[in-house]
Amino acid sequence: MSNVQSIKQRFGIIGTSPLLDRALDTAARVANSELTVLITGESGVGKENISKVIHALSARKHNQFIAVNCGAIPAGTINSELFGHEKGAFTGAVNDRKGYFETADKGTIFLDEIAELPTDTQAFLLRVLEQGEFIRVGSSKVEKTDVRVVAATNVDLEDRVRKGKFREDLFYRLNTVPIRVPSLKDRREDIHLLFRKFAMDMAERYHTDPVRLDEQARLILENYRWPGNVRELKNVAEQISVLSENRLLTAEELVQFVPNIAKRNLPVRADADGRGGENYQEREILFKFLFEMKSDLNDLKNLVFEMVRQNDLTMPDTSNYRGLQPMTYPMPSSFGHHDFEEEGPIFTTVEPTDGPSNFKPIILEKQEKDFHKAEVVDASLNLFSMEKDLILKALKKHGNRRKEAASDLGISERTLYRKIKEYELD
Repeated sequence: MSNVQSIKQRFGIIGTSPLLDRALDTAARVANSELTVLITGESGVGKENISKVIHALSARKHNQFIAVNCGAIPAGTINSELFGHEKGAFTGAVNDRKGYFETADKGTIFLDEIAELPTDTQAFLLRVLEQGEFIRVGSSKVEKTDVRVVAATNVDLEDRVRKGKFREDLFYRLNTVPIRVPSLKDRREDIHLLFRKFAMDMAERYHTDPVRLDEQARLILENYRWPGNVRELKNVAEQISVLSENRLLTAEELVQFVPNIAKRNLPVRADADGRGGENYQEREILFKFLFEMKSDLNDLKNLVFEMVRQNDLTMPDTSNYRGLQPMTYPMPSSFGHHDFEEEGPIFTTVEPTDGPSNFKPIILEKQEKDFHKAEVVDASLNLFSMEKDLILKALKKHGNRRKEAASDLGISERTLYRKIKEYELD
């Protein structure tokens, strides 16, 4: 894949997705052949960039490359645009004119949105591909051309063939080497990389600091579907770079700039009318809870390593030990604070099945002055219980001042009032 990395550097292609690497590797392998290539993929994924890679790595690289958007040319003039016309062939044809296939002789022509070609134009294109011949509009003279054709489409051509809207023989002639360019939702690992690249480009252009995203904003960015793919992502990055006053963007600010970005495929409670909830502020409660759990886990790991260091211990091989087993305590039915009444050590040890004899367990004896109330978390992961408990904690933290509690939860005060009423927390 070293060849793929050099292609990325040469053409400024950003991404680490294996699907993207596969597309670039196929383009590099087919470049030096004369085979026709069909590039497929959603709108905005960068199909034209793949065609340019093929041309630049081919023996035709010193000749002309012409990109034609077949969907943007009216059906009445597309034959003239592609194959040229003779003087007087139709009203307005005051001179002879070369078409793209004649102009790009010895070079490469990229036909984007190939599915939009009219039926008669499809027949003319098939003749060019098979025999290298075409006839200008209004002429009877056969012209020759030597052109490498790379086509692209964002629709299912096989479905068009079944419906009789695209010639089957032309489809198989174009589809000699298929290349599939992945959509952005299939290469989520590249979304933040691309955003940073576009933000850096804008910062260099306008001599400002590049806009950055905090952890929650980045998570939202990577979980958005991006129907417009790279083109849409670039527009969003440029918009935020120009309009945002802050250089570190939060999730709330990101949603203000791009409201649709909050529509994520997350498990949420259905509303009273039966529709799935799309309210961003409500789902932020769950996000905040998950990030707090992550922080607690990091604190726990740091505590374990500090205990190992202070006791001059070495970390055991966990594959040989069943390790420390927690004593069994009755679990409450919901979140809350409880006092432990049991006496004795907090942890008991289990002897290793087979391992070094110098295994030194850590046993903490319970002392009243060292231990106070402990919070026991229920094993239930029910979203409603989490949400209710988080609201209770926020209200308790702020002395039932609902405005401050709503701000800490990241929701509106109106939403908090509704939640309090819904969970009967009055």
